[in-house]
Amino acid sequence: MAAAKTRPDDAVKQLHYLAASLKAPRILESASRLADQARDAGWTFEDYLAAVLEREVSARNASGAQLRIRAAGFPAAKTLEDFDFDAQPAVRQQIAALASGAFLTEARNVVLLGPPGTGKTHLATALGVIAARQAHRVLFATATDWVTRLTDAHRAGRLPHELAKLRRYRLIIVDEVGYLPFEQDAANLFFQLVSSRYEHASLILTSNLPFSGWGGVFGDQAVAAAMIDRIVHHADVLTLKGASYRLRGRGIDSLPSIRTTSAEPQT
Repeated sequence: MAAAKTRPDDAVKQLHYLAASLKAPRILESASRLADQARDAGWTFEDYLAAVLEREVSARNASGAQLRIRAAGFPAAKTLEDFDFDAQPAVRQQIAALASGAFLTEARNVVLLGPPGTGKTHLATALGVIAARQAHRVLFATATDWVTRLTDAHRAGRLPHELAKLRRYRLIIVDEVGYLPFEQDAANLFFQLVSSRYEHASLILTSNLPFSGWGGVFGDQAVAAAMIDRIVHHADVLTLKGASYRLRGRGIDSLPSIRTTSAEPQT
């Protein structure tokens, strides 16, 4: 004996119930929108079900990406499409390779060096946005803010817990290394952040100083050398050059040069 067909009204009610149970309200919209298309095109039941679920998965991924982007703490929304690669043609190919996200699965780092206003923060943010869209957890903050966070954790006696929590983020972005010098304790805390992520998870760092100037920032050449060693062991180092984009059209050709303790020129 053939099973009785479900009445249309009953089927709709059942869909509402099932969608609510699955916490997938968008399934209702997709099912309704695709039903006529499926009938007209003669889709199989499997084709129809796959199409409905595919749209739900795509919507969830998009929603999750937006949540991760908001949670990352980016200073502004930046994308690679918005970046002026004509001003920085030397890094175009390297950035395109990094946009694949392979460096994250390999726990590699990215270091962006160059004078102020050359696009370091823009590129770091854009790569972070891509990582979030690829379902990775990301956190962004300036070097000073990271040190403040670690100092607070250390004073509360929970630094190991904080470092373990941060290690669960696939990508941490440290902006503006070198803009302000660190005291010895702060430098040691920053070193612990770098060490805790070494060969476990990725960092993106931006700095207006070449590596030779980092000793002055961290107040200790030995600490700086040990930190740089861990950062660059598995890293892509990109150097941006030129005048600040913020000065374009303002009759100012360049900013004052930054002196370092080394004879190495500013990169």
